[in-house]
Amino acid sequence: MTDTYRHKGLRAKLVEEIKKKGIKDEEVLAAIGRVPRHEFMDSSFINFSYKDKAFPIGAGQTISQPYTVAFQTELLQIEKMDKVLEIGTGSGYQAAVLFEMKAKVYSIERQRELFLKTQDKLPKLGYRPYLFYGDGYKGLPTYGPFDKIIITAGATDIPEELIKQLKTGGRMVIPVGSAEQQTMKLIVKKDDKLEITDHGLFAFVPFLRDKAY
Repeated sequence: MTDTYRHKGLRAKLVEEIKKKGIKDEEVLAAIGRVPRHEFMDSSFINFSYKDKAFPIGAGQTISQPYTVAFQTELLQIEKMDKVLEIGTGSGYQAAVLFEMKAKVYSIERQRELFLKTQDKLPKLGYRPYLFYGDGYKGLPTYGPFDKIIITAGATDIPEELIKQLKTGGRMVIPVGSAEQQTMKLIVKKDDKLEITDHGLFAFVPFLRDKAY
């Protein structure tokens, strides 16, 4: 891994930028400041690695905007050793941020090309989440229940199967809406009900059901 003083300086500026946009959790900001985002992007986009924007990573997917990664992570309220299920590994950037926060990360990816790429890349960068290839709508029932669940693709509804895999008292963050725009929803699982709150509009690639390549 190549992580120069220039990279670190650009990350520090990125952290300040997302802090100004409203991210307050110091642990989240510190994690963003440690993860070498340039290592998760295609070489043609290296010069843009620390811009607060999403960029293509292949297979019709994107590496999420750092602010969006920070926003979802902050909503989860990650605690050390939380068991976290991530739906949509993508580039592996979000998984790395969670790993930096000392979470126990289980991540599932439906695009085989991305799964194989990330399976190879993350350990080389020092990140060792549990990676799976399959249908995110089904989650990982064998490995549940989870303290936190994060969905990094735009869903048309809240998958019941994932709710079942969330611990009582657990938190799920999921963007729900149309293909063009979704509302970020925070779901807190209570003993007898779900507490659902809305947290602004975002745009994610679609969360496709029953498909894996």
